[in-house]
Amino acid sequence: MRAEIVSLLEAAKQSIGLLRRHLDWDSVDRRLGELNARSEDPDLWNDPEEAQKVMRERNALDEQVTAIRRLESELEDGVGYIELGEAEGDEATIAEGEEMIRRVQAEAARRQVETLLSGEADANDTYLEVHSGAGGTESQDWAQMLARMYARWGEKHGYRVELLEQQDGEEAGIKSATLLLKGHNAYGWLKTESGVHRLVRISPFDSNARRHTSFASVWVYPVVDDRIQIDIKESDCRIDTYRSSGAGGQHVNTTDSAVRITHIPSGIVVACQQERSQHKNRATAWNMLRARLYEAELKKREEKANAEAASKTDIGWGHQIRSYVLQPYQLVKDLRTGVTSGVPSDVLDGDLDRFMEAALAQRVYGGAAEVQDID
Repeated sequence: MRAEIVSLLEAAKQSIGLLRRHLDWDSVDRRLGELNARSEDPDLWNDPEEAQKVMRERNALDEQVTAIRRLESELEDGVGYIELGEAEGDEATIAEGEEMIRRVQAEAARRQVETLLSGEADANDTYLEVHSGAGGTESQDWAQMLARMYARWGEKHGYRVELLEQQDGEEAGIKSATLLLKGHNAYGWLKTESGVHRLVRISPFDSNARRHTSFASVWVYPVVDDRIQIDIKESDCRIDTYRSSGAGGQHVNTTDSAVRITHIPSGIVVACQQERSQHKNRATAWNMLRARLYEAELKKREEKANAEAASKTDIGWGHQIRSYVLQPYQLVKDLRTGVTSGVPSDVLDGDLDRFMEAALAQRVYGGAAEVQDID
């Protein structure tokens, strides 16, 4: 077995061992038995809130146990393929076994980072807003590229991605968009993506082919479920309705079905135009407002616990976290962690895991971040 594969095999075994210890493997079977018994008790469903809590814990534990057992089985199969291929001189079988070990090691390492997602709302679905910065068409095109990037990331990870609201640019791109990503740990993974993202490229909108710098901001906040109580006074809010934008022709919405809610004390504004029904858009907008207010409270707590948050680079209306340079060279660099990629096209197609994992680990473990600018 080649040295590289031996190293990957040992790394995978170590990650799986850490996953077992984090899960407290010795007691997890007993706990799952208790939860299964409770879920089969008809009386449990007389209390929907308690039933949701039990099923949430049961499903999460079951998914983790199943995943660890699958990883162990696939790792064993990979070793078996390599041994069989070496015995028979079959390079194709050896290559298949090596690829299985690579896949197991990558997933085990990712799941190891995922164990850091223990925040109050980390397991929840999440909203993600993208807003273009100053610069007109350039920034609006960049905002649309970012919205696509996060949609692609979500789809690759099995999340359901919905476009709740979008304001198109005058010539190209978007002024803003709100995505809803549904799936386990959606907020936990995406929460470190909030901030200002910078693009450097030769502009496709400049007839002189000059290099332009564009900015867009991303804001991530969790969907608030029944476990989290957020009280909002309706008297503190202004509700506006307007006509949803559409594709034109028969698809133009002829009623004021889109809803915008402004929370006057905080200045927070949310909008939804996903549904043709104003009633449904209004309900979604209220949920978005509850989520934004909850995220604001989480941010206050974090800033209080992390005084260093104020040291981030200020660029007017936000904090820059990442630069995407397409010309004169190819580089994406996270300005908080120093993590880079030399293939921006892959990053813009949703290859974001390395950036999220590093930012999440830094957020949990602390440590000084390397902050540099890129021209």
